[in-house]
Amino acid sequence: MTTVITKSSQNLVQIQQQLAEEDREQERVKNVLLLLEHLVEREETTVKMILDCLYDIGSVNLINKKINPRLLNKIMKFIAKRSKPVFRIVALYWFKKNCPQLITDWLHEQVTFKEPEETAPQVVDATIVPSPEAEIYNQEIKYLRSQVKLLAGGLIVVIVFFMTTSF
Repeated sequence: MTTVITKSSQNLVQIQQQLAEEDREQERVKNVLLLLEHLVEREETTVKMILDCLYDIGSVNLINKKINPRLLNKIMKFIAKRSKPVFRIVALYWFKKNCPQLITDWLHEQVTFKEPEETAPQVVDATIVPSPEAEIYNQEIKYLRSQVKLLAGGLIVVIVFFMTTSF
């Protein structure tokens, strides 16, 4: 009888210790979040500079990747430079709202040391024969994409025309 009571009391002590550790962990995670929020508020200028650098790199790379004609490419880069102040406002708001929590979650994940879940390898049949219907859809998609590029180019030309005539 005493061994049963002793084992149950040991289990109870272990459970209490585990709960105390979990509470301490959650409290520390909250502290990390508050510290990151404070850091973002205090170092707002640094965050703005980081976002500016990322915008410059990302906008140029995206335009180079997605827009082929040279003239249209230069126009889009000009527009990207002009839209930077709007991006800065929106990005700073998003950064302040989301990044401290995202960074806290990521850091917490790094220190939990959970064992990765093993997934069974999946066998994929790579011999998929495209149907004639799928080929027709692919051709239609290519045609529509070319039309969108043409319309986007025309829109940009019209915008640039009106911008130059209004000054």
